[in-house]
Amino acid sequence: MATQDGSEEVIMETEAKPKEEEPLSEDVVKGDEETTSHTDAGNSTTQDSSISNGDDTGDKQETVDLKIIWNKNKYDLKIPVDSTGAKLKEQIHSLTGLPPAMQKVMYKGLLPEDKTLREIKVTNGAKIMVVGSTINDVLAVNTPKEVIQQEVKAEENKKEPLCRQKQHRKVLDKGKPDDIMPAIKGTKERLPTVPLSGMFNKSGGKVRLTFKLEQDQLWIGTKERTEKVPMGSIKNVVSEPIEGHEDYHMMAFQLGPTEASQYWVYWVPAQFVDAIKDTVLGKWQYF
Repeated sequence: MATQDGSEEVIMETEAKPKEEEPLSEDVVKGDEETTSHTDAGNSTTQDSSISNGDDTGDKQETVDLKIIWNKNKYDLKIPVDSTGAKLKEQIHSLTGLPPAMQKVMYKGLLPEDKTLREIKVTNGAKIMVVGSTINDVLAVNTPKEVIQQEVKAEENKKEPLCRQKQHRKVLDKGKPDDIMPAIKGTKERLPTVPLSGMFNKSGGKVRLTFKLEQDQLWIGTKERTEKVPMGSIKNVVSEPIEGHEDYHMMAFQLGPTEASQYWVYWVPAQFVDAIKDTVLGKWQYF
C-alpha cells in the first residue's frame, strides 16, 4: 500500500493463534475425578441390582414331586406346591400332549382348577390320576355326548317332574331309607372316600355307588352283584330333587344311546350331585 511519501507500507498478516487453555486448578481436577468416581459407582450399583444373586423368590419356591399316571403311562413331575390345578393341567399337557380342556385330573376326587396343590394337601410323591381322550379319539366317537345331553334336557322340559311319574312314585312312596347317608341342601362337596350307600334302585333294592378313579370306573353294587361300568361309556347323568325332600335327589346314569338304558338311583344326597356329574362326565363334555 502506498503512503504519502511514496514508500510502501508492508502489512504483515499473522494467523490468529488459538488461545492456549489455561491449566485447570487442582480443585477442579479433583472435583471431576470425584464426579467420575461417583458415576461409575452408580453404574456399578445399577448393574449389580439387575443380576440375580441366587436369592430370588422363585429359587426358594417349595416344590413337590408328583407321579402323573395317564393311559397306563407314568410321568415324573416337579412343580411348585403353590401352583393351581389349572397350572398343573398345563404341565400335564406338556408331558402328555393331552389338552387341559380334555383332562380329568384326580387326587382324592376331581382336582379343582382354582385351588393350589397346598390347599388340597397334595404331598410329595403323590400319584395324580389323569383321564382324558385326545382330539383324534373325540373325533372318532359316533354320537357326541353334548348332543345327547341337549336332547335329554329338551325332553325333560316337556315332561312332568320325574318324581311325579308313576314309574318313580312306586319307589319314592316307600319313603326315605333308614340307613341313607345324611344330606345337606344348598352345599357342594367333593365325593367322599367311602362308597355312597343306603340308596334304592328302580326295583326298590338297596344300591351303593363306588367311584374307582384309578380305573376310571363306576361300580354299581347291589345285593346280587356289582356292575363295573367304565365312566367313558356313560353318555349322560340327569338328576332332580325329590319333592318334599329337596336335600335328596333321584339320579339316572345313561349307559347306552337312549333313555331306555338309564339306571336310576334314588335318595342321592344333594351335596354330592355336582361332584358325581363332574367325576363321571368331566367339566369338558365334548362327547
